[in-house]
Amino acid sequence: MKADIHPDYHFIDVKMTDGTVYQVRSTWGKEGDQMALDIDPLAHPAWTGGTSRLMDTGGRVSKFKNKYAGLGF
Repeated sequence: MKADIHPDYHFIDVKMTDGTVYQVRSTWGKEGDQMALDIDPLAHPAWTGGTSRLMDTGGRVSKFKNKYAGLGF
């Protein structure tokens, strides 16, 4: 392998939406930086079985529900 072509691999803190913090290794940022997630596996519908804890205020989901309210969606 060539020397000096790989990014620095170091520890960072990842803050989940519920406030818990995990320490992981990453190439993102610098040593000791904290990445705050907007959506994580604890809140995303793909991993929660469709029960989302996110609030949609006037977004695409609300428009869809309003448009097709009488069709049983």
